[in-house]
Amino acid sequence: MARLHDIVIDCAHPAATARFWAAALDGYAVAPYDDAELARLRALGIAGPEEDPTVLVEAFGGGPRLWCQLVPEPKRVKNRLHLDLVSGAPEAEIGRLTGLGATVLARHEDHWVLADPEGNEFCLFPTAS
Repeated sequence: MARLHDIVIDCAHPAATARFWAAALDGYAVAPYDDAELARLRALGIAGPEEDPTVLVEAFGGGPRLWCQLVPEPKRVKNRLHLDLVSGAPEAEIGRLTGLGATVLARHEDHWVLADPEGNEFCLFPTAS
């Protein structure tokens, strides 16, 4: 039986997208770059983490990882897959997420639709009481 390991986000700026999602999600952080990884990037002609075409965002508790992956084409249509987030204080969370660079696309009766700085849609739901 298969299990979820990674979620990959196509984007034009992997480092910035990774920072957004690491800040947006509780318990996540951009994976640190050690000397060996920096040397591997330099050997590929990549100056450093800001130019890395695949940036990893890890969960502290072992949840699915996020990979922010460079793609040459811009986003053109609605996502075929998106993340659903929950918050006990959704109005405050909307303010925090928009402060990180998200955009509110729509408000529905039971949730909000937002987009990350690259335009990838995600939803925010209030936590059930």
